[in-house]
Amino acid sequence: MLKEPVERVLSGGRRAVYRHPLVVRMWHWLNALCLLVLLLSGLQIFNAHPALYWGQVSVFDKPWLAIGSGDGPAFPSWITLPPWQDLAGGRHWHFFFAWIFVVSGGAYVLYALVSRRVHRVLLLSRGELRHLGGSLADHVRLRFPRGEQARRYNPLQKLSYLILLFGLLPLMILSGLTMSPGLDARFHFLTLLFGGRQSARTVHFFTAWAIVLFFVVHMLAVLAAGPLTEMRAIVTGWFVIGGRKEER
Repeated sequence: MLKEPVERVLSGGRRAVYRHPLVVRMWHWLNALCLLVLLLSGLQIFNAHPALYWGQVSVFDKPWLAIGSGDGPAFPSWITLPPWQDLAGGRHWHFFFAWIFVVSGGAYVLYALVSRRVHRVLLLSRGELRHLGGSLADHVRLRFPRGEQARRYNPLQKLSYLILLFGLLPLMILSGLTMSPGLDARFHFLTLLFGGRQSARTVHFFTAWAIVLFFVVHMLAVLAAGPLTEMRAIVTGWFVIGGRKEER
């Protein structure tokens, strides 16, 4: 197991650092596909009853939060899967890709822990924790690490990935499992954990949108930091640093 990134020297004073192993790249793209299908099919399911409740049961005349005017679907059909009103079809898409997501996500977490990638790549040092505010300020001003500082993830990246990997994604999976009547009967502690199936549905909804927000910020950061370099890194694994003019 390599403790330091493999490097190669390129022309023009540039260096390529091997930052994304094949397992990470495969999981990244499979995860992106699953989350896209889950979002679109989830909106199809939500459109069937665009209201949220808290507790075990739905009090239809007193929703905790109602979305939309009530005269039509909360979300337009062009961003749902299928792109027409089909609750059964939406559930089929959602459940199929949900299990792919659960299995692949569990395998990746196991890999990240066994290979110590979490410890080597994602955990923040005390110094990085102290400079977390500065890293956030730099991102707001669109100042991204260059050269030697770009060899590894910056503190804000590390914290974001940790929250996503060990916070948002497990929360979305557990809340989704809680809404299943069959699983609820076998693992009733999940219902107790969320305070009811309707509470789990509400948590599931907001967690999904938190992940969408993460994705939007992630894409904006990629565009600002240099889409050519970033996309090449997640496709080939090699992240290019240095040189007179960094690629964008």
